[in-house]
Amino acid sequence: MNKYTKESDEKLKERLTPLQYEVTQKNGTERPFTNEYDTNFEEGIYVDIVSGEPLFASSDKYNSGCGWPAFTKPINNDFIKEKADLSHNMHRVEVRSADADSHLGHVFTDGPEEEGGLRYCINSASLRFIPKDKLVQEGYGEFITLFDNII
Repeated sequence: MNKYTKESDEKLKERLTPLQYEVTQKNGTERPFTNEYDTNFEEGIYVDIVSGEPLFASSDKYNSGCGWPAFTKPINNDFIKEKADLSHNMHRVEVRSADADSHLGHVFTDGPEEEGGLRYCINSASLRFIPKDKLVQEGYGEFITLFDNII
């Protein structure tokens, strides 16, 4: 049984803010530089606001200057999926959560070369941050090892 599930649309509308619902369920985008996690560099992980799927670690977060949280890679590629996005007369690669199919943002090839060259540009509204000291309590203890080697 998968522990990361998506609630009914009615329950999501009740639980999520209008912006969170618009971003995750309607492929919306929040305004740059005005979102919750762009400047958050506390240790912890970011999970899908809809399902709780673990997505990104603060150890892979960097200040890209784009106005949204940016990461060099996901925690595990199994928790995300990518698909072509041809909207707005652009060719981009959309990033979605694997199980809940939440719209997260986009991945670009202009990230730090020394970290693989990718920039996962993610909407804060699609995320919930879990601080390192609450990982075990919140059921994400297996990810504490992501921070063992950080100085």
